[in-house]
Amino acid sequence: MTRIDDTFARLKAEGKKAFVAYVMAGDPDYETSLEVVKGLPGAGVDIIELGIPFTDPMADGPTIQLAGQRALAGGMTLEKTLQLATEFRKGDNSTPIVAMGYYNPIYNRGVDRFLEDAKAAGIDGLIVVDLPPEEDEELCIPAQKAGLNFIRLATPTTDDKRLPKVLTNTSGFVYYVSITGITGAAEAQASDVAPEVARIKSSTDLPVIVGFGVNTPQRAEAIAGVADGTVVGSAIVKLIGEARPVPEILEFVKSLADGAHHG
Repeated sequence: MTRIDDTFARLKAEGKKAFVAYVMAGDPDYETSLEVVKGLPGAGVDIIELGIPFTDPMADGPTIQLAGQRALAGGMTLEKTLQLATEFRKGDNSTPIVAMGYYNPIYNRGVDRFLEDAKAAGIDGLIVVDLPPEEDEELCIPAQKAGLNFIRLATPTTDDKRLPKVLTNTSGFVYYVSITGITGAAEAQASDVAPEVARIKSSTDLPVIVGFGVNTPQRAEAIAGVADGTVVGSAIVKLIGEARPVPEILEFVKSLADGAHHG
């Protein structure tokens, strides 16, 4: 049982949906980023998705691409991302952290070393968007053996033939991408999402969390209402990019979390 499994068990017992918040590690700088991440659980965030900055983020829209550029320009690295997680863990041993990014920085560090360091830093799960199930031996299976959840993305184009492959070796939760396209590009519609979530849930016992295109408390509530929870990234990252004060950012996060928890 990881912290992710524990969190979903607790939420289920409470009859609540999950709220997941994405932020880019090191955006706009290490200290501000750490302050935001430390404030997320108090703002109602159940699971933190921590972006690992990368130069070629193919799944991300302009908002998160710019966040990655700001973080990299400020000297953020994979090493410092792990350091940030370690620092967060000193004050919070229960909120799950999912590291989200691309395979290149992990490959450069070396899979075994990365998994050992991620586990030591208090990372609970990984989302690596450019590693398909065909590459499971590369990272997914070693990650599971190291006690980390490996969370996979399903999309509107994941048909019934492909879905079993996507679900194989997936753990923690399934991340359903509600739109075809990049992050922050369009708005998710509960009416479109509901049948897709039901389709995925008919093939797995894992929770299904919906992200991409969720940007307001009302939308968070609507989407969480047809899934096991929702993820918001671009809308939060946009405020960070506007250099809003951290309390203002966390107030917005709380409004989203309240919406999702009513779902």
